[in-house]
Amino acid sequence: MGVNLNPDKICNFDCIYCQVDRSSPGETSFVELPRLLAELEEALRLATSGEIYRDERFADTPEPWRRLNDIAFSGDGEPTTYRNFDEIVAACAQVKRRVAPAGVKLILITNASMFHRPHVQRGLETLQANDGEIWAKLDAGTAEYFQRIDRTSIPFAQILDNIAWAAARWPVVIQSLFMRVAGEAPSEPECMAYLERLRELSSAGRRIKLVQIYTVARRPTESYVTPLSDAEVDALVERVRRETGLEAAPFYGVNTENESTHV
Repeated sequence: MGVNLNPDKICNFDCIYCQVDRSSPGETSFVELPRLLAELEEALRLATSGEIYRDERFADTPEPWRRLNDIAFSGDGEPTTYRNFDEIVAACAQVKRRVAPAGVKLILITNASMFHRPHVQRGLETLQANDGEIWAKLDAGTAEYFQRIDRTSIPFAQILDNIAWAAARWPVVIQSLFMRVAGEAPSEPECMAYLERLRELSSAGRRIKLVQIYTVARRPTESYVTPLSDAEVDALVERVRRETGLEAAPFYGVNTENESTHV
C-alpha cells in the first residue's frame, strides 16, 4: 500500500528512467494530512477485511497474494523532502498500529539524499520502531554515471555517506536500477565501480540486508532508455553475490526475447 508524499511531482532527482510524467503539473501542491490518514485507515480496513477482493479490479488476485505486506512511503517524488516527514511517519505509524495486523512493515523508498537532516532522522527512528525498512537507491558506482542517470545537483558522495550512516544503524535494502542508455548497457568499469561501492559499505560494517537489481518495467521519462534483458539482470545479481558476498535478488523488465513483462 503506497503513501504518496509528493502529489506535486516535485523531486530533487530527475532520473532518466523515472515513470512519473513531470511535463504536466501535479494534482495538488501539498499533502492534506487528515485526508491522507483517513484514506490510509479505510484502505487498511478494506485490505485486512478482504472486502477489497470483491472489487472487480482485485477479484482475480491469487489466494497466496491476498495479504497486506507493507505500507510504503514513495509516490511521485522523494518522500524525505516533505517538510514534516517525521510527523507524517509518526501519524501513519499510529494508524498502522491501530488497524493493521502484526507484521505489516513500514517501508521508505528513497534516494537517500536527505538522511543528514534532523527531522528526517527522527522520521527514520519512528519508521524503524514500527517494523520499518529503508530501501535506498544506488544506481551507480561513479559520480559521472550517477549524474548521467539521476540528474541532480546533490553530490554522489552525499548519497554514499547517507546510505552508510543509515546502514550503520539499521539493515538497509539497496535498490539499483540498470538499463540501456542509447542502446548501451553499463560499462564494465562502471559495474566494477558499483561493486566496489557495495564492498566498501559491507567491509565498513554497514548492514546491507538485500541488493535489489532491477531494470525498466514502465515507460521511462527519456525515450533512449530501454531495459536490460533477463539474462543481463541475472548476470548482475550473480556478480553482486559472488564479488561482494551480499544477498541479491533480480527484478525484471520487458523481456526482449519474448516481449513478456515480469512482475
